Amino acid sequence: MAKQVEFFYDVSSPYAYLAHEEVVRVAAAHGAQVLWRPLLLGGLFKALASSIVPFNDASPNKRELFRKDIYRWAEVRNLPLQWPSVFPMNTVRPMRVLAQLPGELQSRVASHLFRQYWAADQDIGDARVLQAILTSLGLDAEALLAGTELPEIKQALISSTQEAFVRGACGAPTFFVGPHIVWGQDRLEFVGRMLDGWHPSHG
Repeated sequence: MAKQVEFFYDVSSPYAYLAHEEVVRVAAAHGAQVLWRPLLLGGLFKALASSIVPFNDASPNKRELFRKDIYRWAEVRNLPLQWPSVFPMNTVRPMRVLAQLPGELQSRVASHLFRQYWAADQDIGDARVLQAILTSLGLDAEALLAGTELPEIKQALISSTQEAFVRGACGAPTFFVGPHIVWGQDRLEFVGRMLDGWHPSHG
């Protein structure tokens, strides 16, 4: 069986943005593939009985350090970053679009949406903005947006979010390598080691 890492993500998460290219690089370096798993971060936080924006609940000092860390990691990862005007973002619509896309196409579109939101300050939750972006990628934007209202697409995203919660996720990005869970864009060294067969003594 080919090695893989499951990548649970929501394009509204700055940490998922910081991870989305690096996890592909780490997986490739260890002979593995990335399985992109869209979820709704708001739904996950609701299941956790957590604030919808934990970032805003931190003390002013901690928020400032979070902000600096995000920009520092973007610089380290060579990712453009412009804090979006609309934050938090309601990403139900774009995540439902992504839930309709298979494999490599999903990763390509997700990467583009990440950058449109986190680097170009585009309100990708707005149907008109999203339609223009999808059209620019040569996709059938009308069909994909219509698909966001299909019960099976809605349920697929709900089910993916619930699965992540049941398996122990508490935020995005969350990675699974076999039985192991890893949370956070700054813990990808763990992912690489697990892909090489590491089984941490404490799980």
